[in-house]
Amino acid sequence: MTGLLDAIIQGILLGGLYALFATGLSLMFGVMRLVNLAHGDLIVLAAFVILLVTEKLGIDPFVAVLLAAPILFAIGFGLQHVLLNRTLGRDLLPPLLVTFGLSIIIQNGLLQMFSADSRRLRSGAIETASVSLGGDIAVGVVPLLTLVSAIAVIVVLNFIFYRTSIGRAFRATSDDLDVAQLMGIDVNRTFAIAMGIAIVVIAIAALYLGLRANFDPTIGPARLLYAFEAVIIGGLGSFWGTLAGGIILGLAQTIGARIDPEWQILSGHLAFLVVLVVRPRGLFPRAID
Repeated sequence: MTGLLDAIIQGILLGGLYALFATGLSLMFGVMRLVNLAHGDLIVLAAFVILLVTEKLGIDPFVAVLLAAPILFAIGFGLQHVLLNRTLGRDLLPPLLVTFGLSIIIQNGLLQMFSADSRRLRSGAIETASVSLGGDIAVGVVPLLTLVSAIAVIVVLNFIFYRTSIGRAFRATSDDLDVAQLMGIDVNRTFAIAMGIAIVVIAIAALYLGLRANFDPTIGPARLLYAFEAVIIGGLGSFWGTLAGGIILGLAQTIGARIDPEWQILSGHLAFLVVLVVRPRGLFPRAID
């Protein structure tokens, strides 16, 4: 029973990381109906930006992400304003093709700049620190911070969506783009701000990815897959559903690994398939409104 309880706890904590991967993707889809195939590579790009800031300034990654966030917001804003806004419309194929091409460009650019060597963010003693829950069960401080950060990000995003003027613009463009434009909303600017915020969320996910595991320029597609699965399990457009989807995915993987280490990744995919069969629209489908 202790082993199962530990697997459940670790699965919930792992789900926090997957929820961070997925929240930015959920934001993009909820506001812009954008299926971003470069999402995983943007996570890796953010991790390398944080690494670069850390190495150049000699500061802790938790401080580096605060300095990198405005840079990444500007990158997201510019990317959406200059490139992706031109692809959005009733046809879903153009943004898929453009973001697929962007994924390839990011991967090859990072390989050119940083090589294929694995890197990791270092933050001293906190990386190995743990909190005992009694008995033989302990949780790492970094995984715990990951889950807390995922919850905090969702709380902040809900505040932005329901308590601010830009949030009202997000909801208006999500509900009816044509009416929003008739009411005087600058749709292109609204989408660019949404992308900028999504990239900042991606930066937070990248911080914990880099602290918990090695990363290299080629791991983006796997992060994209986990993000898609978490979003679809939870329900498209639902931030809290995304958190639930991430936790379900994490639980499936850790329990599967407890049964047989080779089943870890497969167990997550099987859980995704089961949810898709039983609830094709996800567990908590809801448009951001």
